[in-house]
Amino acid sequence: MTHSSYALRATSSTLNFSSIPSTPKKKSSNLITDETGVHQNMKLSKTWRNKPLFRNQGDVRFKTGIEAAKLLVGEAKRRDPYEETYIDNVQSTMLTLSPIFDRNPKYAFVAKQIMEPERFIQFRVPWIDDTGVIRMNRGFRIQYNSALGPYEGPLNFGGHVNSSVIKSLGFLTTFSNSLTGFDVGGAAGGADFNPLDKSEAEVQRFCQSYMTELCKYVGPDVDHLLMGMGVNEKELGYLFGQYKRLNTKASSVRRKVMAGDDFHAPGYAVAHYAQQMLQDKHDSLEGKRCLIVGSGKVARSLAEKLKEYGAIPLTFSDQSGFVYEPSGFNDGQLRTVNKIKNERGLTVGRYIISSTTAKFNDPESLFDIPCDLCFPCGAMKELDGDIVAKLADNGCMGIIEGGHYAIDLDARKCLKKRGLLYGPHILTLTGAHIMSSLGGEGTDEMLAAEIERVYGDVKKTAQEFNARGDLFAGANILGFLRMANAMMAHGAV
Repeated sequence: MTHSSYALRATSSTLNFSSIPSTPKKKSSNLITDETGVHQNMKLSKTWRNKPLFRNQGDVRFKTGIEAAKLLVGEAKRRDPYEETYIDNVQSTMLTLSPIFDRNPKYAFVAKQIMEPERFIQFRVPWIDDTGVIRMNRGFRIQYNSALGPYEGPLNFGGHVNSSVIKSLGFLTTFSNSLTGFDVGGAAGGADFNPLDKSEAEVQRFCQSYMTELCKYVGPDVDHLLMGMGVNEKELGYLFGQYKRLNTKASSVRRKVMAGDDFHAPGYAVAHYAQQMLQDKHDSLEGKRCLIVGSGKVARSLAEKLKEYGAIPLTFSDQSGFVYEPSGFNDGQLRTVNKIKNERGLTVGRYIISSTTAKFNDPESLFDIPCDLCFPCGAMKELDGDIVAKLADNGCMGIIEGGHYAIDLDARKCLKKRGLLYGPHILTLTGAHIMSSLGGEGTDEMLAAEIERVYGDVKKTAQEFNARGDLFAGANILGFLRMANAMMAHGAV
């Protein structure tokens, strides 16, 4: 089945918007202009270089793309000086976009618009615990950009959630969704509520209170909610149940405003991307020893798909530490891990009761274990430069992110310096959005085909902008251009 038929099927079985990429496909021209070749004359855009990018303290202009990127980062720091996570992501993204600003300065002004979200909603979430005490949490939803279509993005519950994290996730999701080529916007949300140490009744009461407020801003063809960290099928079910109680319309064209979608899609997609990366090196996942950081739904479904490719998943981790199977997890052991983690509040440490070969927190550090590939699927900035260097010293050939912003800026520099493969989260975490756009009839085979298409587009984009092999730069540039071209057509909105 061709990509066009996938897109047609997605249109008929999901939302009322086209699944065809918003950027026209032309073999001879790039995404910046309709002119052919890489080095166009840009005669219509040269005047933009003489216009002030900012007017906060006099007219601020730029001469090069790097100058424009630095001005944009400086503006983010000026306006949101305390949102470190968001600023880090703006900085790493804008620097990769500097070649675009060099070729067509007008895009720097569009990037300035993209840096500001369309809508940021924050609200209190009161709920009653099992002892009858009123508890209070903060709820968030950022509807970051709808240039390509209705908002779509994950919900995340956990003590780490704050306004900076949500803004950062909204920014990253917007680029990631645009990258898929489907017409969908970017959003993110959640609450500083930890579901792991709560009873099932408490989680249900919290979700109902959270949705009572959030339902004013989401709905079919408006904002589609997906699973995220701390939000699994149970939580999403409670949220949808409350949404149905409060609204007469809860779905559109056989698609709910929120659903479990395919529980396995995010993790499967990470494995598919890893296979694509290795195939480019005339290699495969067969026999690769894989270090998995985390034990959430992405980590566990990733392990299943890695095994199908012939790889060997070695570890899982959470707040209690990590478990290590020297010979790799077999199918029965994976089922045991799934059973443990599906029971609210249990940690991976429980696994050692059921295995005579497993090691718990041995060796001292998870990253001391020799491996071929590392898949960080846990918290943000979990891997720094020192950890990347340690992995490289132990023979690791690449790091493929299974979580948003899993490695920090220093780690990215170390990756490049040591020559390791890098699968950036902007690219690898597109699985949920692809499967959501394909609709209820989407299969893993269709997901793999779409991933092959997206991966090829990113490779070509990186090559066109003189960053051959840099998937991080290629993904950011491609996602930005598709979104920016739509925004320019909409005007000052």
